[in-house]
Amino acid sequence: MIRHTVLFGWNEHARDEDKKRAFDELARLPEIVPSVRGFALGFDQRVNEGNYDFAVTADFDNINGYFAYRDDPAHRAIVAAYVAPITGRRAAVQFEFTG
Repeated sequence: MIRHTVLFGWNEHARDEDKKRAFDELARLPEIVPSVRGFALGFDQRVNEGNYDFAVTADFDNINGYFAYRDDPAHRAIVAAYVAPITGRRAAVQFEFTG
């Protein structure tokens, strides 16, 4: 299994309604992209100083499933329209795991 985890730090222009819209749009991805096997997303709980603001984790059977997700036009459109405009920093990792 491949796990894709992305962390986002919002920029100074991100409004609460923008953050909620990004959440709602990203939450649609498991219904849109068939290769998604597991999916979780959420806002940081502000327990530790310096954390990112938001995280998304998606699981796939293999790297080709991840590539299908990464390159899916609907996924790319959601990120371009609702996530990228309010993102100030981003970190991502794809790793193999046994589930």
